Amino acid sequence: MPLAPPTPEIRLRKLVDERENLIEQVKRLKGQLEQKKQKNGMEDSSSPEGDVLENGADSNIMDIQSKKLLALGDANRQINDLKFKLVKSEQEVTALEQNVTRLEGHVTRYKSASENAEKVEDELKAEKRKLQRELRSALDKIEELESSNSHLSKRLEKMKSGRGTAATP
Repeated sequence: MPLAPPTPEIRLRKLVDERENLIEQVKRLKGQLEQKKQKNGMEDSSSPEGDVLENGADSNIMDIQSKKLLALGDANRQINDLKFKLVKSEQEVTALEQNVTRLEGHVTRYKSASENAEKVEDELKAEKRKLQRELRSALDKIEELESSNSHLSKRLEKMKSGRGTAATP
């Protein structure tokens, strides 16, 4: 037995939950980014034992800086991806809300059309009953008239035959 597709309310609820999760994830990542910035900022200000090499070419510092840049780039990419997903989710929510509004309008129109059809159906049934009564009455009247006509025809024949026998003596 195939599963029924989720209703618009369920899909809307899922999108809202996903949006809230994405917002929370963006906040969490921003917090982590701030912590890394602060942590890396402290490491930059205090060099080990105050040693400064010529032209600042200490490989340790360069490694740390390149790792920082990579981490920042990854975090920014994740933030941008999450922002994009958030915008996309908001657009989907808006589209679903519009769809719900449109479908509610359809339901209202169909309900009104259904009520009108039921009213017309009731009127037609009443008219049918009335016509059937009239038909039965007319058929009864026809039967009565045919019976009367038959009776009168027989009387006429008797009268004709009575005259015919009386006139022949």
